[in-house]
Amino acid sequence: MTDENDWRSDRIASAHRGENPTLLRRLASGFAVIGDRQFLPGYALLLTDDPAVTRLSDLPRPRRLAYLSDLDRLAEAVERACRRLDPAFRRVNIEILGNSDPYLHAHVWPRYDWEPADRVRMPVWLYGEECWRGAEHALDARHDGLREAIGEELDRLRQDGLPEDGMPLDGTSLGVLS
Repeated sequence: MTDENDWRSDRIASAHRGENPTLLRRLASGFAVIGDRQFLPGYALLLTDDPAVTRLSDLPRPRRLAYLSDLDRLAEAVERACRRLDPAFRRVNIEILGNSDPYLHAHVWPRYDWEPADRVRMPVWLYGEECWRGAEHALDARHDGLREAIGEELDRLRQDGLPEDGMPLDGTSLGVLS
């Protein structure tokens, strides 16, 4: 059971208060955080900034596009950082599931060539309990370099033309297909 004073009991409110230790960066539509579990180093999530939002379709289209843009930015940051730090990096997988936590959040999973052959082509959810609960894979100080690398990539991507408000830096508007 989680103590109600623990940041995990309300990850979004604790991020708003600056008390969520997994926080990487505040983005336009939410919070980029590093995952509590790091059995696949670089695992990160994008949390909505509004806990009342339970699914992507709850957001008005401009906010939905901003969320997806932030998700793209986080996924690219994870890819760049993990590729730089581990030559066995393969790709990232992106998932929006919403089956456990009631608020909108998206998972960014780096995948590696060193993963067991029976897992590398399967969903991460098939990894054993030891990966999800054991201390061996818990986020801690040994992940500080990885955390910094992802944060730096998020910053670089912002400088490369992906501003916090989701609009291009040149002032043009994003086109939407109808």
